[in-house]
Amino acid sequence: MNNKSFDSKRIAEGYAKRPWLHKSVMDNLKKDLNLAETYKFRNGLDVGCGAGLSTKALRLICDKVTGTDIAEAMVATCKELYGDDEAYLFYAAKAEETAIPSDKYDIVTAAGCINWVDERKFMENMKDVTSDNAVIVIYDFGITDRMNDNSDYTDWYQKEYLSRFPKPPRKENKWTQQDLSDGLIMEKQTEYEMEYKFSLDAFVDFMMIQSNVNSKVESGEIPYSEAVKWMKESLAPIFGGVEKTLIFSGYSWYIRRT
Repeated sequence: MNNKSFDSKRIAEGYAKRPWLHKSVMDNLKKDLNLAETYKFRNGLDVGCGAGLSTKALRLICDKVTGTDIAEAMVATCKELYGDDEAYLFYAAKAEETAIPSDKYDIVTAAGCINWVDERKFMENMKDVTSDNAVIVIYDFGITDRMNDNSDYTDWYQKEYLSRFPKPPRKENKWTQQDLSDGLIMEKQTEYEMEYKFSLDAFVDFMMIQSNVNSKVESGEIPYSEAVKWMKESLAPIFGGVEKTLIFSGYSWYIRRT
């Protein structure tokens, strides 16, 4: 899928309303790196910041943060939401072309963007923009085919949703030490699950910005309104008019710059 598929106001506004599970990832980060609860990094970079939810999470553990994204619409949304806070800076750039700051970053996060970048160029760029002993955290999480205590959702996801909206091609290789260049060490890799409660309408809004759906809508294959109508009608019996708990799975890779 072309990265330009993410560069629209509709997608940016949708991303801004996604579940803020990024905060849980930062909580896990402190535990995984054995950091004190009150520990703060000086200067953080959030690559592929989207609409800023991952940058907002990084700000919890940083004195100041910079967010970059290839999509101008995403950066514009970030500036609207966080631009009044001097602790935030946003600008548009490819993940592999982050500008070298005068004060190099001591932590970098890349949430959900690594599948779309040139890994070698990205990591070489990260070595240029980070300080000695900086940590680069690559993480992602996504919706699964599981809903608490409801196998009907699993059937819907596997048999109906994926047949109508198949997953677009993307790189999904798990990095190892051999994939890293000199001066970088894979310090730790973790996997985890998270839960989030959705109403039917909120869940449909969330699913409408997934890459599966987005690729079909932005290409003109399926009209937006038709996709929404199908989702609401097919999911209504599963939700039954109440909130449901969905399961997300995620991972974090901690790479140390030596």
